[in-house]
Amino acid sequence: MTSALSKSLDKVCAMAEGGSRYCSKKSDDFCGDICDEDSGKPSTIARIRCILRGLELKTIIFLLIMVPIIILGLYVHGQKVSYFLRPLWESPPKPFNEIPHYYHENVSMENLCKLHGWRTREFPRRVFDAVLFSNEVDLLTIRWHELYPYVNEFVLLESNSTFTGIPKPLVFASHRDEFKFVEPRLTYGQIPGRFRKGENPFVEEAFQRLALDYLLKKAGIQDDDLLIMSDVDEIPSRHTINLLRWCDDIPSILHLRLKNYLYSFEFLLDNNSWRASVHRYQSGKTTYAHYRQSDMILADAGWHCSFCFRHISEFIFKMKAYSHVDRVRFNKFLNPYRVQKVICKGADLFDMLPEEYTFKEIIGKMGPIPHSYSAVHLPAHLIENAEKYRFLLPGNCIRESGIPLYASARLLSLMPPSCLPPLLSLSPPTVPFSIATYCGTVKEFVTLVVMWRWL
Repeated sequence: MTSALSKSLDKVCAMAEGGSRYCSKKSDDFCGDICDEDSGKPSTIARIRCILRGLELKTIIFLLIMVPIIILGLYVHGQKVSYFLRPLWESPPKPFNEIPHYYHENVSMENLCKLHGWRTREFPRRVFDAVLFSNEVDLLTIRWHELYPYVNEFVLLESNSTFTGIPKPLVFASHRDEFKFVEPRLTYGQIPGRFRKGENPFVEEAFQRLALDYLLKKAGIQDDDLLIMSDVDEIPSRHTINLLRWCDDIPSILHLRLKNYLYSFEFLLDNNSWRASVHRYQSGKTTYAHYRQSDMILADAGWHCSFCFRHISEFIFKMKAYSHVDRVRFNKFLNPYRVQKVICKGADLFDMLPEEYTFKEIIGKMGPIPHSYSAVHLPAHLIENAEKYRFLLPGNCIRESGIPLYASARLLSLMPPSCLPPLLSLSPPTVPFSIATYCGTVKEFVTLVVMWRWL
């Protein structure tokens, strides 16, 4: 064994060319003596030590180069790696029982109910539409106009805090005059934020949804009334709600499959939005929630338009303020120029891979969303007021800044999120005073005003 190892080590000092033994000029005396032909035969241990000396330096250099690269790569792309490998560690949820959705404006309600396997009622159920509101004024307007013909009571709860504990103004209260058309049917409530630092944003979200249960009781909801549970940007179609209020034997809890749009109705992502739901209200049992509560889902029941804002500042505010704030891994994500570029490209604001459960679906959805140029079967109020809402229609990806043009885009990206909403409609002379009011410390105020003046 020792003899075989010795012969192998002899080959390390074998001739590189011309038959002479190889001795590096840069080696120290120890290794030089080992390779010296005139020296006595060195021990096997000495040869190993010599070889390890040479390898150790190379290994250290290799590690010094590769380890930082690997750490940096994991820091920058670790989330992508995790999402790409998701099929290995997480199974897809149980599939829904899909109910085909039949509709045509010229088909009677009696026939429509029959096609779904339901009976027609003698009179329609009452309908309550309940939402938690942050700052989505445009989408709320479109939603309420879409549902107005069939909703008996609109219920809206607003907080002076985001789910992440960031203070915010009461946006709906300041825009209430724009919603006079629903005022006779409106139950409006406010809830103070708890502002608990470090708390999971989903805890605050659950707290606000619980408060919405009490507001619904104040609005007068009763057993067997229909309750729409969905975010403001999850808009059921009016004919869907009309069908459910007129038909008997519908499921007590029915999820709605919505078309999934991103940034506007130009970017159709898929048809897989499912969190919106309609409930036949039951006292003591029905609670307002935004997770899966049933296995039944009605196909093609409306639209989900996520991050569909008019102003760049609203994109930045939501990125900082909503429950998935951990996705903002780098400050550059909040740069207004980058946000605008991402919107027009149909790419992901957080530079993430698709949240899917199979490699086929992940690979199929990688890259920007294809452009769609169809504006057919969208909410009626949107089409009737196309000029006002052109930013939501195909071919109009450019957004307004949200703060008048005198304010720098860099200033916008560096502002604390609590500063953004109050500045959306200010005139130039009031900006410094508003920054002083909403942006916290004197140091922040001075810094921001200097930036406003010079950038």
